[in-house]
Amino acid sequence: MKRQVCLAVLLHGGRFSWKYPGAKAEGDHDLEMYKSLARTAERGRFDIIFMADGYSTKDDGLGPEALRSMSTLVHFDPLTLLAVLSTVTSRIGLVCTGSTTYNEPYELARRFATLDHMSGGRAGWNVITSQMTSEALNFGYDGPLSTEARYARAREFLDVCHGLWDSWEDDAFPRDKTSGTYADPSRMHVLDHKGRFFKVRGPLNVARMPQGYPVICQAGESEEGREFAARSADMMYGKAASLEHGQAFYGPMKARLAKYGRAPDSLKIMPGLCCVVGRTQEEAQAKFDAVQATIGPVEARAFAVQFMGPDFDLDIDPEQPMPDLPTLNAIATRKRITMERDGRRLSLVGLGRWIAACMGHLTLIGTPSSIADEMERYIDEGGSDGFALMPHYLPGNLEDFVELVVPELQRRGRLRTEYTGTTLRDTLGLPRPPNRHAAGAGAHAAE
Repeated sequence: MKRQVCLAVLLHGGRFSWKYPGAKAEGDHDLEMYKSLARTAERGRFDIIFMADGYSTKDDGLGPEALRSMSTLVHFDPLTLLAVLSTVTSRIGLVCTGSTTYNEPYELARRFATLDHMSGGRAGWNVITSQMTSEALNFGYDGPLSTEARYARAREFLDVCHGLWDSWEDDAFPRDKTSGTYADPSRMHVLDHKGRFFKVRGPLNVARMPQGYPVICQAGESEEGREFAARSADMMYGKAASLEHGQAFYGPMKARLAKYGRAPDSLKIMPGLCCVVGRTQEEAQAKFDAVQATIGPVEARAFAVQFMGPDFDLDIDPEQPMPDLPTLNAIATRKRITMERDGRRLSLVGLGRWIAACMGHLTLIGTPSSIADEMERYIDEGGSDGFALMPHYLPGNLEDFVELVVPELQRRGRLRTEYTGTTLRDTLGLPRPPNRHAAGAGAHAAE
């Protein structure tokens, strides 16, 4: 049987693509559009709809000219939004970002458990640490925590959540009217955690969720982030602008799992994909170029510098090819960004436009057949387990993918035509973790 392609879709368009005539300018506050997108993704048999998040307007280092036209300044709280989207879908996974830096374990564990119950077992948590200064300033800090502190806090945070999710065994609530027994106290477990960052008694005041735990996702690219994913994640988002980049990440990342007694297939690796499809190559390229034209040179340069760092703010002509300098090349390597496209060195403005549209991820522009060919190549040659679609603009870009690429993948036997099972873990082929307190459960992986 051919390997199946896992598919997630990020329900956010490009930062500046709201100016494109085919995009919805008010999309980040349009509930009906989100409902329609969720239904479209489920019709396309995607595994996951994914909502990213942050705790500021992400205006670090952006001047007013770039800031005035960036659509990602405001957006809904994703957990609240996914709760609504759970009511208009029935099978697709519902994943969103939640920071371990500016939340408390009890509160976040409770909210994800609630979403899992409300959706019938479809919740997932993209675990992140927050590192932007603009976010720190909203929580009483003068700047972000150190990398060591952020990841140490994240490890303890997730361990506490796992403990809280195991507060109640699966059979803890008989709700027997005859005996008058609503809950079995012998199936309740007090966590009583005391650690470096948290002191949490428990138990959680939500019953054990249908999936046991939500699907845990992670997207960190640092050494600490990769180790965190190897220890704790079920899915990892990544960046693979070429198959070679994907292979260089995929193989070593899978190999890390053995350190924690995990099988390679227990972690799904899904690099980002910006995909623009047309019935001809010319049509697809015209669609891409039309959206890119909405990104002005001032916006592009400002966003490139924000994303790449202040060392990119050089006294160079922003419209000319960037110099081949060791410092710039090292930053690009660390960010896993290529500064060449179609065999030519990008200018600073060109780089900014590319990052603003696709964040430097794999970009495929072509026909359904050519796009499916490249997706298959990544799957078959050790570059990924699937892809996280990053729409160029919304809603049309997702609709094009579902109308044109999905049938091609299904025809090739790469994508399901119907969902099997009911939970997100079922969809991804991941086991339901047993409660650590249940007889025969064994040691918990995070302990």
